Amino acid sequence: MDVVERILVSKEQLDKQVEELGARISRDYEGQELVIIGVLKGGFIFLADLARKITIPVDLDFMSVSSYGNSSKSSGIVKIIKDVDTDITGKHVLIVEDIIDTGLTLNHLVELLKTRGPLSVKVCAALDKPSRRKVDLKVDYKGIEIPDEFVIGYGLDYAGKYRNIQEVCVLKREVYTKK
Repeated sequence: MDVVERILVSKEQLDKQVEELGARISRDYEGQELVIIGVLKGGFIFLADLARKITIPVDLDFMSVSSYGNSSKSSGIVKIIKDVDTDITGKHVLIVEDIIDTGLTLNHLVELLKTRGPLSVKVCAALDKPSRRKVDLKVDYKGIEIPDEFVIGYGLDYAGKYRNIQEVCVLKREVYTKK
């Protein structure tokens, strides 16, 4: 693909990580009521793969938030586009996200959901970019740590495109810096 500089994380690496995370989550929540909240749009592919690896019954719901728009940098302002429909009171909540970058969006979601009376709120992310973190955010189920590169694929996009690439790829700089 002409926008890809290189593959950063292979499909095989992603599959292995998802398998491990699914097994851990299944063990940790055995016998408990778990609501998994996928963060749209980026988290949907990871969530679909992860849900098939979790062996306990779960309730699935989604939130859609925006802090990027069509930019390559987070604005830091979190806009909730779609909220959860499920009542999370007295239940364990696991937020499933594609990538943690600055942590601002996810920190906002964690704090928001905690106000709704859940037993716990934990975080699971396919990818983690700790070098960009701006807040102290606990990632309970951390996927693959990546360097500070602009990545696409496996649900991650640039201006709404490239989510369907099976690997996590570095986007060529000239794609997102052109005026």
